[in-house]
Amino acid sequence: MTTQTFEIPSELRDFAEKSVDQARTAVGTLMSNALKATDQVQSSSQTFQSTMQAAVAKGFDHAQTNANATFDFAQKLVRTKDLREAFELQSEFIRSQFATLQAQAKDFGTLAQNAAR
Repeated sequence: MTTQTFEIPSELRDFAEKSVDQARTAVGTLMSNALKATDQVQSSSQTFQSTMQAAVAKGFDHAQTNANATFDFAQKLVRTKDLREAFELQSEFIRSQFATLQAQAKDFGTLAQNAAR
């Protein structure tokens, strides 16, 4: 008894080879894009973390500045001789703190704008 051998047509082998090459290229492209995406996420995460650290540090600096100003005001207030002097001191403190708070808000706005870039 003779056995017949089945031969795969060359067109089918060529088609299969091209399919494997295309699949290899597609997977390579997918992996490359995945690595790029991972790098972008890491970069964004580091930028966000740096921005948050800067915002927290800026917040503590502003809180310390405001606390010092308030304690200085309180110390000056207890040394006033009359009500008129106390009101003048309070008006000066309020004006000064309002200007300080505006500058601090501007600092945070600049920080937010830089983070958005």
